[in-house]
Amino acid sequence: MFTIYVYVLETLADWELGYVTSELHSGRFFQKDAERVSLKTVSYSKEPIHTMGGLAVIPDCLIDDMVVSETSVLLLPGADTWNDRRHGAIIEKAGEFLAIGATVGAICGATAALANFGLLDNRRHTSNGQGFLEMFSPAYKGQRFYIDELSVADHNLITANSAGSLLWAKQIIARLGVFRPDTLEFWYAYFNTGKEESFFALMGSLQGKAF
Repeated sequence: MFTIYVYVLETLADWELGYVTSELHSGRFFQKDAERVSLKTVSYSKEPIHTMGGLAVIPDCLIDDMVVSETSVLLLPGADTWNDRRHGAIIEKAGEFLAIGATVGAICGATAALANFGLLDNRRHTSNGQGFLEMFSPAYKGQRFYIDELSVADHNLITANSAGSLLWAKQIIARLGVFRPDTLEFWYAYFNTGKEESFFALMGSLQGKAF
């Protein structure tokens, strides 16, 4: 079973998590016999946080409660508050995840937090721009590994810019292998274009599984 830890913090960018959390939690497009998924929100305290959209989220667990294993996944959303020192503990945990081969997904401002801890220095990655990382991450040394794309997967590290949430979700889902490859391609095509033929191709790929 995969355990998906979603780090929640003040001003969390709601839209950046929508695609990936809804699909991993609902399992509506999972292939038959896919690994089960447990999704947990995690933070440095159990106090409610408030997203950029004004939603209140009460964390399920604390950072110290997290289990670091190859079947654990850590998702780090964007937010305007990543410069708060209290988030250092989750970035250290991200380093532990990466070291053992567990998957880490970071988008938007979370990439700057990884960069400031040196976690992007030797891995292919993207963000809101190389200049963005240099501005907000004084310790950033990964310029030669920067790729100007919406989302970049480098083995167990998947990074994205603030407009890359759909591709980021696709790459995370692909990493976990819970969709059939054709289902994933049709899913991405439909949500990327809205075309009717992609929707029906997506439904057809489920091979009789109820929507």
